[in-house]
Amino acid sequence: MIKNEAMNISILVFGKNNFIATLLDQIRDMADFNIEVIDNFNQVVSWIEITPPDIILVQASLDGSMELCGWLKDQTKLSCIHCILFDDRPGQLNDRNMYSWQRELEMSAAALEQGADAYIWHIIEERTDHSLAELTANNSLILAQLIVGLRKAQKYRDLIRANDVLSAIAFADSLTELNNRRALEWDLPRQIQRAKIQKTSLSLIFLDIDHFKKVNDTHGHVVGDRLLQMFCKRLQKNLRCQDTAFRYGGDEFVLLLGNTTNDEALVVASRLNRIISDEPFVLSNKLAINITISLGAACLSDQDDHQGESLLHRADQYLLQAKTAGRNQIIGSNYLSRVPHLKAISY
Repeated sequence: MIKNEAMNISILVFGKNNFIATLLDQIRDMADFNIEVIDNFNQVVSWIEITPPDIILVQASLDGSMELCGWLKDQTKLSCIHCILFDDRPGQLNDRNMYSWQRELEMSAAALEQGADAYIWHIIEERTDHSLAELTANNSLILAQLIVGLRKAQKYRDLIRANDVLSAIAFADSLTELNNRRALEWDLPRQIQRAKIQKTSLSLIFLDIDHFKKVNDTHGHVVGDRLLQMFCKRLQKNLRCQDTAFRYGGDEFVLLLGNTTNDEALVVASRLNRIISDEPFVLSNKLAINITISLGAACLSDQDDHQGESLLHRADQYLLQAKTAGRNQIIGSNYLSRVPHLKAISY
């Protein structure tokens, strides 16, 4: 018996109704799975591209069956789909009966070369020219190939889960639990591409904690690490849904502000500057530390490169100017912090 075991396995059948009727008679357990039936080549390709199944059963006599097997073979991202070709073509069945195992081996080799993962003769129980032993063996082969497809689906799911875990580890800063610099290098080009395609604004804030080295020198690195963790939690709590925070390194951070203009980015920077400096960070009953931050804000322009290097460099230069100007400052394009006419935006 084949068990789905809550895997939510999907089976796509490329075949006609009469083929489905005989096939379902042979595979009793298929009722345990999600089954979709399509008999048009273009429709089945579209379905696979949008909702890739775990297993696909192909009726060889249907127009486009061999093309579908070949197309699947060429799709690297769909290699996890287990494709079983059922040969129900009368001419091939007659050749098989006439030439026995030699013809069967030749047809199996041809089907596998064309892209199928398995090749099975479609033997119908109502036919009287097949022995009970042959029908039983054929059904066993079908069930065995379904089990192979289930194994492939399970291994693919395990691989995806493992990759997700590895990606989360690779893109996460272990101390602060923010995204790390590698994540920024991966995400920034994609956000730039999206902004340019959708013709929306994108801004970036480069910030660091003022005189953070003094915290480590005075209180030790354990306290410094704890302060960074508390700082990042306060930072995240006060970001908008379209904002993404990254730890660039040490006490330097980058904020990507989606759908945010230059003026709006400056308002965000001003608000964060106030939120960080207004309330001390209480590390224990005996220790509370006040800190301030310096920020540089830049907005994506038509001249910026697709990787985001120029945008990041511009914000970094503004941050450097803010630190040179005395720290606890916000500098952007033609802007120094604490300009009273900026309008507030909702959070």
